[in-house]
Amino acid sequence: MKIEAVDLFYLSMPKVLDIGDGSQDALLVRIRAGDYEGWGECEASPLTSIASFVAPMSHSACKPVKYSVEGKNINDIADIYNISKLVYENSFDLLQADHMLSGIDIALWDLLGKIKQATVYSLLGYKKAYPKLPYASQLFGNTPEETFLKAKKSFDMGFKAVKFGWGPFGKGTLEEDVAQLRAAREGLGKDIHLMIDAGTVWIDNNTDASKRLNALKEINAYCLEEPFINGELAAYKQLSTASPLCPLAAGEGCHNYAQAAAMIEYAGLRFIQIDTGRIGGITAAKRVADLAKAKGVTFINHTFTSHLALSASLQPYAGIKDDLICEYPVESQQLALDITKEKILPDSNGMIHVPDLPGLGMTVDTEKLRPYLVDVEINVNGNNIYKTTAL
Repeated sequence: MKIEAVDLFYLSMPKVLDIGDGSQDALLVRIRAGDYEGWGECEASPLTSIASFVAPMSHSACKPVKYSVEGKNINDIADIYNISKLVYENSFDLLQADHMLSGIDIALWDLLGKIKQATVYSLLGYKKAYPKLPYASQLFGNTPEETFLKAKKSFDMGFKAVKFGWGPFGKGTLEEDVAQLRAAREGLGKDIHLMIDAGTVWIDNNTDASKRLNALKEINAYCLEEPFINGELAAYKQLSTASPLCPLAAGEGCHNYAQAAAMIEYAGLRFIQIDTGRIGGITAAKRVADLAKAKGVTFINHTFTSHLALSASLQPYAGIKDDLICEYPVESQQLALDITKEKILPDSNGMIHVPDLPGLGMTVDTEKLRPYLVDVEINVNGNNIYKTTAL
């Protein structure tokens, strides 16, 4: 069986705000082969990713991503690995290629699962999928009072773990940050896991990050995520040994396996957090999960968008029992909620489960998505090289 069509769909809310919310737009990938279709989602700028798929060749290592995908075989796992290999060989100078590959790779695993009538996690070699403990992932409120109310709402919803991030945190004074941290803990009570995401706000500034450690200890933070930008290995390592100790999490910014491996080896992380929609898809994320397990680092998924992305992000570590925690979006825009007919919801014990259905186990709701579709045409020298396909 060969890949017959790769369709890209740029979706967007009517208004995109300047906030740390990646669910305001989306790039979906649909791949067709025979009577089957698979879906994936890129966590990336939709328009630049589309351009990377169709852009004219610049030189031998800067070919469009479609060069390595269209018309290729999709009969077994080796074919998915081969497509990833081809993209890295043919497009390694095309910097958006990893993000574009991510959605393609996810769609390929979904497609192959449907062809084989198997779950993705079983195709990855796991005999079973273990339940995960979701943490309600959300932005800090604009004020401590707003953060308190959001925390209280998450507690009332039954979440046993919650993460606050971005928003005003780290952008003002130490006292303002301490007030935000205390408000989050007060709203949750003392028994709920509380994660803090700094959103890379301190770039590589250990001095400012270290000033928050006492407050993080006071609220018993489960971890501090992304105090620095991706790849600042020395800054991460230094903070990982600073006093009082706070476990560090990072990795969502990694867009290939090599970057994630470096973070695991040299950054002093307790948690490596990977987004399948950025790192090159499920294929690369599974490699990271395997390495993390071997190195004693806990793997966590990263996702802040749809339940299609959530299902994809769970597959690479579904069969690792001890890696229990998972990110769970609770503030997604309506667009993200409308992407799939099914939702992955917490059970009576507050746990979530990977869908036990072929592929990713999710059905894309094309009818609901039509109002969000952004019409795109790309013309080069008067020739049309891309036009949005009808949903």
